[in-house]
This record gives sequence, C-alpha cells and structure tokens, in this order.
Amino acid sequence: MSDFRFELTDEEKTYLKKLVIQSISGGLNPSDGPSEPPAPPTDKLKENFGAFVTLKLGGNLRGCIGNVQGEGELFSTVWDMAQSAAFEDPRFPSLTEGEFDVIDYEISILSPIDVCPDPEKVEIGRHGLIMSRDGRSGLLLPQVPVEWKWDRETFLAQTCVKAGLPRDAWKEPETTILWFEAVVF
Repeated sequence: MSDFRFELTDEEKTYLKKLVIQSISGGLNPSDGPSEPPAPPTDKLKENFGAFVTLKLGGNLRGCIGNVQGEGELFSTVWDMAQSAAFEDPRFPSLTEGEFDVIDYEISILSPIDVCPDPEKVEIGRHGLIMSRDGRSGLLLPQVPVEWKWDRETFLAQTCVKAGLPRDAWKEPETTILWFEAVVF
C-alpha cells in the first residue's frame, strides 16, 4: 500500500469538527441549525473519501458509523455519519441532549481500500482492517488496536471476531483481508 498522503489544513479540520457538532445539534433540535451542511471552505472537502465519526462518552464508545468507501463529497459524508453515529447506531439508543453536552468525537478519513498482500505487513496505528468471508465482514479502524494496546496478531484476531468469524480465520485462504489507512482527528 502506498502511503496515504491525504492531509487536511487546520481550517479544514476545524470546519469538519464544527460540521459534526452542527449535524448532531440539528438532529436533536431541528429548528436550531441547518438541515444540510454549509458549503466547505476548500475543494479538497468535496473529494470522494470514506469517513467515520466515532462518539465517546466518558471514554466509552457511544456510537460509530461510517462509509468505508466514499459515496459522495467528503463534507456531506461526515455530516451524514455524524447523524448516523448519534441517532442510528443499532448498538446504542439515540444520543440525548445531556450526552451531547459532554460527548467526545473523532473523525476518521479513509484512504482507498486494498487487499492486504501479507498480514505480516500490518502496522499497528497505521492500518485499519476489514475481514470478510462467507458473507460476513468486520472492520476496525487504525486507532482501535492502539487504544486497546493490541499487537498485530491480536488486531487480526479481533477483526475476525468483529466479523463473526473464528479468531484465527485470518490465517485461512478463504478469508479476505483488506487494509486501509486513515487521517484521524
């Protein structure tokens, strides 16, 4: 995989961070904010990239939804994923106003996805993984193994678990291992 060189300026990151707040705030109180994202400050934010929005409450996961591959302009994807993470993650009830006041959030912009040529090349903190086999798939972002202090084999095994596969399914040729990189802020 070639190095993922997608970078954002401070202005672009600030815009996207405000976008997450506006999107969730508008979902909580539709009369308080815009119903669609304001125009981005740069053309780079109109490019087609996958993105995830992760919400945490007291350090614990509270919602995480994303598009692995871009399906439109990046700024619109971030807007939609913020709404989805707050109100549509099936693992959690909808975010409340009280939680909104203390929620932490993280935005991940994904590189294009490639087949991982060798699991030995997976680098903790650099690569995210997708395991798939028999119609099942699971994805873990690059920051997950860092947060959990996993080594490479544990990361590979936990991605299999996320897919509902046996822990060692990554060693089997029937399992497809995909990887990507991300800019996380």
